[in-house]
Amino acid sequence: MNRVVVLDYGAGNLRSVVKAFEHTGADVTLTSDPAIAREADRLVLPGQGHFGQCIGRLEESGLADAVRHVVSAGRPFIGICVGMQLLYEGSDEAPDAAGLGLLKGRVQRIPTDLHLPHVGWNAVDFTESGRTDPLLAGVAGAVPVYFYHVHSYALMSTGARETLAQCTYDAEFDTIVGEGNVWGIQFHPEKSQEPGLRILGNFARM
Repeated sequence: MNRVVVLDYGAGNLRSVVKAFEHTGADVTLTSDPAIAREADRLVLPGQGHFGQCIGRLEESGLADAVRHVVSAGRPFIGICVGMQLLYEGSDEAPDAAGLGLLKGRVQRIPTDLHLPHVGWNAVDFTESGRTDPLLAGVAGAVPVYFYHVHSYALMSTGARETLAQCTYDAEFDTIVGEGNVWGIQFHPEKSQEPGLRILGNFARM
């Protein structure tokens, strides 16, 4: 199994992500060193917090350039929670901050009168492409699957081709996306029990 590198840029409980990958049997390294990140076989961008602060830390540390290098080299890359939001061109949470721009679109505050942040276990609806994507092998099927979400902002669903699964919290948003060698997950797979661990294991074996 190839080495999985998890980026440490001071955003969130990264140890839980590392432990989840270890549980799948992956060879996993946590690093803040851009040189190590650039050589990753599989690269993971987790994250919790404010979009602007997170992208600022990535750019200042040189890790954003490492992400772009890995993606351009065609190696698997995944963003988790705020890490997924950073894949896009920007976010209404930080209007003046540019995201990584790996996927087209802009993250928005979920349009709802319900309580935010959206916290809890929610079933997701897999798209046709999601049901055949290797990241979701053994997960996307006929049986409802629940994942643990914690967020106020999301990529609102538009029927984009990279959408692999959607979720509804008064409004529909993309909760799993994938295009080429880039994937994003809005929920916390490391906190989503067996289905979440299966997704992480699938990523590690790509």
